Amino acid sequence: MLRFDLPPVWSNVTRWEAFVSFLVCLAAWKITPWCMGILVVQGFVRGFLGHYFCPLHRVLAKSFEINGWAGKKENAGAKMFANKVLFIASSVSLLAYSLGSPLWIAPCFALMLFTTLEWAFSFCAACSVYGFWYRVFPPQQNR
Repeated sequence: MLRFDLPPVWSNVTRWEAFVSFLVCLAAWKITPWCMGILVVQGFVRGFLGHYFCPLHRVLAKSFEINGWAGKKENAGAKMFANKVLFIASSVSLLAYSLGSPLWIAPCFALMLFTTLEWAFSFCAACSVYGFWYRVFPPQQNR
């Protein structure tokens, strides 16, 4: 369901969150895959609890608002869906690594690709899927 009960999020703040997620994936690839645990936590908090429960989001939002860099407001529902995908992909990556599988790198690289699209071009693939779903299958109105 489209989430209009949540406060909207700033576009540039979510882009910077995507950049941080990209950096964490890069650190997981170059340093240790256990860094994906950071994304598991961030994806869970922002995806299931809401962006304003995430300390990184709160700090970025406050500093961007003060400096006038926040951008435009966006629906939080689509961004929450994207963070649920982040949670699932980073969990799969971390689980695969903990089981000794070299395939942990696949979800890590997929996240690097999608987070790059978000921070570099403001294109959220998960948000596009979310929007397409609700265009094709609009929610039923309560009768």
